[in-house]
Amino acid sequence: MTDIQIAKDLLSIGAVFFRPDEPFVWASGIKSPVYCDNRLTLSAPAVRNDVEEGLAELVKTYYPEAEILMGTSTAGIAHAAIVGHMLSLPMGYVRSGAKDHGRKNQIEGRAEPGQKAVVVEDLISTGGSVIEVVNVLREVGVEVLGVVSIFTYGMQKGLDRLRKAKVVNHSLCSFDVIARVAAEQGYIRPEDVQRLLAFRDDPADESWIGGQT
Repeated sequence: MTDIQIAKDLLSIGAVFFRPDEPFVWASGIKSPVYCDNRLTLSAPAVRNDVEEGLAELVKTYYPEAEILMGTSTAGIAHAAIVGHMLSLPMGYVRSGAKDHGRKNQIEGRAEPGQKAVVVEDLISTGGSVIEVVNVLREVGVEVLGVVSIFTYGMQKGLDRLRKAKVVNHSLCSFDVIARVAAEQGYIRPEDVQRLLAFRDDPADESWIGGQT
């Protein structure tokens, strides 16, 4: 499955929204010209098939020794379950925090010390949430081989964080490809591509807003 096909898939179902003139505000406070809602892939069977086949291929190619898939909560759970079924691998997921009742689990599913795991995430931006999942697994002795994800923004902050945490990510599609395909297919103006890439390079520099770049 090519990154261009995944980009076309995501654009075709409206999973990627572009507002370079009226940016979205993420929970972190970052202003972004793009918002990616990969949960919509679950409601589009044809696109879902492309995504899951692509993720399965990433696991087989880069992590052939994987023994379990662990989804991120909540967006990665369904993808980990589907790909786990396709590859006949067990799966589980990591909560954002431990439950305050029952067994007070943070890891759901059986994850054993020494077990080789691949984390399944929907998208990577600054890398913080997926690294937290990796750290939770490492704390209980799970060997995290790496991460597979649908989409990555390719932000330098995220790349630096992943490198520092010794986490390798492989994504089906990148921000650069999405921007190029969106321009080619008329979702955005060709001149907006450089504005999008300026955001990718330095989200703190908001000069791209309103066509100032």
